[in-house]
This record gives sequence, C-alpha cells and structure tokens, in this order.
Amino acid sequence: MVSHSTNQKSLYWMCGYALAVGVIAGLGAWGFRMLIGFFHNLLFLGELNFYYDANIHTVTPSPWGPGVILVPVMGALFVTWMVKNFAPEAKGHGVPEVMDAIYYNNGVIRPIVAVVKSVASAICIGSGGSVGREGPIIQIGSAFGSTLGQLTHLPVNQRITLIAAGAGAGIAATFNAPLGGLVFAIELLLVSINVRTLLPVGLATVTSSYLGRLMLGADPAFNFPSIQFQAFQLADPGFLALFIPFGLVMGLVAYVFVRGIYWAEDLFDAMPGNQYTRHLSGMFLVGIIIYCVSLWSPTHYYYIQGVGYATIMDLLHGEASLFKLTGMDLTLLLVTLFALKLAATFLTLGSGGSGGVFSPSLFLGAITGSLFWQFAEFVSPDWLADELKDHQVAFVIAGMAAGVGASTGAILTGAIMLIEMTADAGVTLPIMLTCVVANVVRKMLSPGSVYTLKLIRRGHVVPEGLQAALADSQEAKDVMNRDFRTLKETKGWIAYEGVTVIETTSGTFHVVPAGVDTEPDELSDNCCLITPDTPMIDTLRAMNAKGVSAAVIQDTTGKQSVIVGVITDQEVASTMRQAAELL
Repeated sequence: MVSHSTNQKSLYWMCGYALAVGVIAGLGAWGFRMLIGFFHNLLFLGELNFYYDANIHTVTPSPWGPGVILVPVMGALFVTWMVKNFAPEAKGHGVPEVMDAIYYNNGVIRPIVAVVKSVASAICIGSGGSVGREGPIIQIGSAFGSTLGQLTHLPVNQRITLIAAGAGAGIAATFNAPLGGLVFAIELLLVSINVRTLLPVGLATVTSSYLGRLMLGADPAFNFPSIQFQAFQLADPGFLALFIPFGLVMGLVAYVFVRGIYWAEDLFDAMPGNQYTRHLSGMFLVGIIIYCVSLWSPTHYYYIQGVGYATIMDLLHGEASLFKLTGMDLTLLLVTLFALKLAATFLTLGSGGSGGVFSPSLFLGAITGSLFWQFAEFVSPDWLADELKDHQVAFVIAGMAAGVGASTGAILTGAIMLIEMTADAGVTLPIMLTCVVANVVRKMLSPGSVYTLKLIRRGHVVPEGLQAALADSQEAKDVMNRDFRTLKETKGWIAYEGVTVIETTSGTFHVVPAGVDTEPDELSDNCCLITPDTPMIDTLRAMNAKGVSAAVIQDTTGKQSVIVGVITDQEVASTMRQAAELL
C-alpha cells in the first residue's frame, strides 16, 4: 500500500533544509559581491580592496592609461581556464543550466559549479564584462540546494524544490528583493506550486534577504530619495496610454537582445581557434569599447563596463543634470550607449563569458525609457505639461521591468523586482502595462526566451507559464477504472494462495501481497497497490518507482481488503486529455 514515495521527507524536514539553503544563499550573495569588488578594484584601480559600490562610476582615468583595454582580456584568460578545466556549465548566463538540470537531469547539479561560477563571474564582471550578478548567484544557490538534496537522498521533486529555493534566495539577497526572488522561483523553476513547495522557498528567500540586508545594507538596489516615495499621479489617462506603444518598443528591444546573444554565440563558435582565442578576442573588443567611451563621453566615465548600474542611477536621478547635456547631444549619447552596451553584452556572452542577463536588460530598458520620453516630448511638448515632466522616470523604471520580464519571460518577476529595487510602488500601473505588452511582442517574434532558447537549441523543451496542478487535486478513486474482473485461473495454472489475478481491457495484472512466493515464470508483480484516497501525483510516483504501468486500488477500510479499481497508462492519458481542456 503506497501513499507517498518512499524517500519523501516531511514538511518539517524540508523547512529545515530550506533554512540552510537560505543561509548559504545569503552568505553566497555577500561573498560574491565582495569578490566582484576585489577583482574590480585590483584590475581597474590597482588597489587591494573588497568594497565596491556599483551604483557609483569608477574613478577615471585608470592608472593603466590605454592599458585598461587589456583589463577585460586578463579577466577572460582566467575565466576561460576555469570554465574549460573545471565546469563547462559555468559558461554563459547560468539559468538555462539550472532549468536543464530540473527537467532533464533529475535535479542534479555538480557542487563544483557553484565555486567555479562564483569566481569566474566575479572575474568577468570585475574586469568589465557586460553581464549581471543574478546568473551566478542563482547557480550558487541552486547548486547548494541540489547538493543538499543529494546528500540527504531526497526524491527528485523535493530536490527540485531546494534548487528553486536556492535560486530564489540568491535573487532575493543579491537585489534586496525577497518577493522578486519568490516569484522568480515560481515563474521559472518550480514544477508544482503548492504549500509543500512554497513554504520552503519562502523560508529560504526570507532567510537570505535578512542576511543580505544585515551584511550589504537594507537600502533598495537603486536608492534615490528624491522620488522613491512620490506617488505616480495620472493627470491624464492618455499619459498612461503612452506605455502601450512603449511596451511595443520594449518588446522589440527584448527580441533583439535575446536573438543577438545567440547570434553572437554562433558567430564565435564558427570562428577558427579555441576557447581561449575566441573569448580573449571578444573581450579585447570590449576593452576597446570601454576605453573609447571614456575618451568620448563628456564626463569620461566608462558607462557600459560591468553591471552598468551607475549609468542607470544617472537616468533615475535625471540624466540631463549629470550628463551635462540636453537636446540632441543627450539623445546622441543615449543612443550610442545603447548600441555599445548591446555590442559589449553580445561580445561578452557570445565569446564565452560568465554572468547573468538581468543587468544588461536593466541598462537597455532604462535607456530606452529615457529615449522614448524624449521622443514623446518632442512630438507633443504642449500635451506633456510641466507637471508631468517629472514623471519621465516612470519610463526608465518601466523600461527596466520590461527589459527583464520580456527577455526572460518572467514578467511578474520583472515587475515586482523593479518595484522592490526602486522602492517606488507609484509606477505599478505603467510597469504592468509595459511588461505585459512587451512580453507579448517578444513572444510573437521569438517563442523562446533568453533562458529557454538555449535549451530549445539543444532539443530540450521546457514549459513556459503556470498551469494548475490537477494531479495534486485528484485522488486515485477519481481516475480509476472500475470495469475489471477477478480471475481464479489463468494460462493453465491456479493462482497461488493470496495472489489475485485481475483482468481489464488494458491487460492482466497479478496483485501479489508481500511475502508470497512467485515461482512460476508467468507470475510477476506487475502492478503496485494503493488506496482510493492516494493523490494521483503519488500514484504516478509509485508506478514510476516500481517500474510498472498499472496501479491496483485496494480499499482497506472494511474487515477485508477489497479491490475496487485499476489505474493504467490508459486512464492516466485519458485524465490528461480532459485536463488539457482547462489549460
């Protein structure tokens, strides 16, 4: 009689494991940030210092002068060596590898991935690579969750829950966005969403967020006191309608971003040479871009190197005052930075860099939002009255949310994270409108997101979107076939005492209780026993664990056990067809 998989841990145990995952994710986020600071200060400034505020521009000029061009190249040398020799999974932006482990590798992630990914990505970001922090911390948290699940011999479904908990906790601690981390796990990693999965993920994200705030500070990721508590007032409903065409534009940006990354990968893979020559050549071009930007820009900042958050802060504070430019000069600067950031991201990830895609998406979305506002103001300066001019930052924030949401396919994550990262809930309506429209456009142009497209190219298809877990709500008695008969004799021999032979339209099955000797070759225990109130998800697990295609339902509530039904692959398929009508 089976009601749960044999290795299923209780919810209490899962909560304990989740707390451990949250602690490691929180400490990992802090350690990863310190590593980035160490490599950035060492390579760009020649200083031994772990402190680095990515929201502030790096001091220029570099003590290396034009030699700063070689800083990304030096980083590329170490990144390629680590990835090539220790963990090929650490190449790229990381999240597709986690999703692949969930759907195609039984939730198994090698522990070495966490170590290699953290160091390689810290070097890549610290040396100027145009990538983000979320991919590495997701792999760090996920790898620990998977390793803990393997060491404690958890079944696949609970191991996947710990993987999602580690990923969500890493996002929460890195960006000080606990809700965003929880929603990220729900949208992209959790296969089933219920109390058994949400509670561990929630505990892990809360734990990591607390530790992250304790060690990294409680301020939002983008802290700008002048507007963060300002309510977004709709003086004209037409102003809100502007976010519909803006969403269309952001959908196109997300499409170019997603396709461009894989176009760049194909381009570098087709180049002659090896991993070293490809990545070093790509990062040499990134170094040239960084140096040229510092020479050309009016403030002589690098702008596009690393995560690019300092440039985003300029836009949030009001770019005209900080760039010291207005009109066409400002527009030209923003268009140039957009194109160069896109190129630097393609070069970094396409040539073999290690890091996430959130930060480039935020950067591109912020600049697109500022450019769209300037265009709207140019087209209709009278309509956009003075009282609305201060709200141009709404386009910057909505653009960042849509950049993340549309490119990754996680629109709830993008929306919620930006509200948390800016502590500005006043732009909720523009964010929602922009994210939804942008995701529809990207989905129409590219069915695969920046995460799933990598798996699709491998022939590994993963589901997108949330669906009701009908298997959790149904029990065996709701699905079983009651049309069967019990046989006393089959194939010329009498069934052993205690052995029941039943026949359905799907075949003949021998119900063999424990302890019964089955000497004849024809007799085999080709089904599993369950009770009528066994959840269907546990029924399927039991069938899979025993390697059989049938489950016999036995009612044990009376004085004698009575067989009341059978579930075979035929009943399972029929139930899935009926459920498809609701999805």
